[in-house]
Amino acid sequence: MDDKQAYQNKLNAKLDEWKAEIDKLQAKAQGAQADAKIEYQEQIDDLKKRRDAMQDELEKLQDAQSAAWNDVKAGADKAWESMSEAMQNAWKRFS
Repeated sequence: MDDKQAYQNKLNAKLDEWKAEIDKLQAKAQGAQADAKIEYQEQIDDLKKRRDAMQDELEKLQDAQSAAWNDVKAGADKAWESMSEAMQNAWKRFS
């Protein structure tokens, strides 16, 4: 397996993990008080947008030719960091 394929597999696995985490947060938000539920839903909506951006970067990565792969990987890395940070912040707020 080449580096590009390994990286794509890693991103796919992380996206699946984030989808599951968002589902857990969604379930937790359902049990919250009305005012907290609104705040939680805003946080979840933000996470979903970031997850979708990560999915877009993964699709670009899959389509990238060898020469452009490093540029696309850099964009995917930024999206990854943004999503990771947002997920950590969400869990802190939901705790």
